[in-house]
Amino acid sequence: MRNDALFRTHTVSQLARLSGTSVRTLHHYDAIGLLKPATVGENGYRYYGRTELLRLQQILLHREFGVALGDIPALLTAEGSDRLKLLRQQKERLEQQADRFRRLARTIDRTIAELEGRDTLMDKDLYDGFSPTLRADYESWLADEYGRQAAAERMRQGQAAFAAMSDVQKGAWFDEALAIRDALADAMAGGAAPDAMVLDPLLERHHAWASRTSGRALDAEDYVALGRLNVGNAEFRAMYDAARPGLAEWMADAMAAYADRALS
Repeated sequence: MRNDALFRTHTVSQLARLSGTSVRTLHHYDAIGLLKPATVGENGYRYYGRTELLRLQQILLHREFGVALGDIPALLTAEGSDRLKLLRQQKERLEQQADRFRRLARTIDRTIAELEGRDTLMDKDLYDGFSPTLRADYESWLADEYGRQAAAERMRQGQAAFAAMSDVQKGAWFDEALAIRDALADAMAGGAAPDAMVLDPLLERHHAWASRTSGRALDAEDYVALGRLNVGNAEFRAMYDAARPGLAEWMADAMAAYADRALS
């Protein structure tokens, strides 16, 4: 019996909706030779088949783990047993990450219970599930983006802003982050393009939240860089993509468009 899924083709917009990526991202992958369409019609439309869908799945898997785009082509050349081995390793890493997020969720639940007077956490349990490499990765990214001296100042400002918050304010800060993330995920699910002006109220809210977090008003360059960080850092990307697959990249595009419109 014929499996039609093996023979079906998708336009670039259909593939973007199917995979949760943006059309802009797929055009970029085409331009750099990472994901070429199977055919291009006389009308100029790109068409993607099963082979391209599977290749995009592998690209997105590598991006989930923070692999740089320039390093992905070599990984995609793996075939046969090497490819299966790679997939099994990725599955194991995902399971480990899922377990850590479950522990983080429990830590948050128990912290909420303590703030509400229903429970008290032991000191060591306050940090159950946190990644010991996340802070180091963030500091390294800041240094690469802005230079060591500027990175240290940005870290100091962010730490001071967070330390100045009361426990209630920290809880509200976290709730606001999730509320904005989920609202943007809903907008993406509703078919909003990342450069749509209808997103401006949400992005203005997000920009204000990010500025409070950083202890300074983020300019256009900083806000675009934050979007890149959310895509390039596996932990941050997972946090956003947990709400909707592909949200981190879609949101980075939206942040860049908003920065160009409202912050430049």
